[in-house]
Amino acid sequence: MSLELFDSQEQRLREFVPLTTGHVEMYVCGPTVQSEPHLGHLRSALVYDLLRRWLVASGYTVTMVRNVTDIDDKVLVNAGSRDWLEYAREMEASFDSAYHSLGILEPTHKPHATEHIGDMVALTQKLIDLGHAYQAEDGSANVFFDTSSWPSYGELTNQKLENMEGETEGTFGRRSPHDFALFKAHKPEEPVSAAWQTPWGLARPGWHIECSAMAKHFLGESFDIHGGGLDLRFPHHENELAQSKSAGDRFANFWLHNALITINGNKMSKSLGNGISVAELANQGTWAAIRYWLLSA
Repeated sequence: MSLELFDSQEQRLREFVPLTTGHVEMYVCGPTVQSEPHLGHLRSALVYDLLRRWLVASGYTVTMVRNVTDIDDKVLVNAGSRDWLEYAREMEASFDSAYHSLGILEPTHKPHATEHIGDMVALTQKLIDLGHAYQAEDGSANVFFDTSSWPSYGELTNQKLENMEGETEGTFGRRSPHDFALFKAHKPEEPVSAAWQTPWGLARPGWHIECSAMAKHFLGESFDIHGGGLDLRFPHHENELAQSKSAGDRFANFWLHNALITINGNKMSKSLGNGISVAELANQGTWAAIRYWLLSA
């Protein structure tokens, strides 16, 4: 790399970070602890570890929040007959072990979704009061964000609402296939411990409201950087942005998305069954070599 190119890139990075405060606040979407981590999870965490280290080395102080999604459809399914929270903690420990082996720093804050149900209820109620959310039309405890109430919906991914497919099966009382769940009503087949008493009935939070509520709890109504994998741009980050901004928060100043690891042209994912496990990876070389290799792309 030429010095001219390096200087140009460093200048762009310095323009990217606000220079007025000397402090950077980051929120990074952490793992949904439904099963053990694969290579793609490590890549994402490592990218933001590198960014954080670069900021610190450049003279900034950094507050970094990386959440843990410990209540989710797949957590409940994969736990089977086991206690779902015990299962989630076991999977979380496997992520922590891999992060530690790769030299990834602990975040400043590591909130768990189950610890912030009150924040999620409060944010959801505010959205209802402002006319941006509603309780399900079937009278259940499902609560949905009304995408038609927010004209800017789709701004993060440059999409128009009329061009999106939406949810066409299992409407659960939603008015439009584009509306997304803020809270999900408790199902009879699910453990009672996986639901909380809310103003709308027994329910558990949806994925998107979790991150908006936890980000606001630790970083306030606005912060510098929101990061995550490229696969989170839609619908997760698009929905986070809509619900937070419609609640009156400025939310993230910058959005960053790390590229995904691919296998034969396909995204590495658990659903496709093409993930490389941490155990397989550890057999290929030292952790220092693995860290370097993951960052070399």
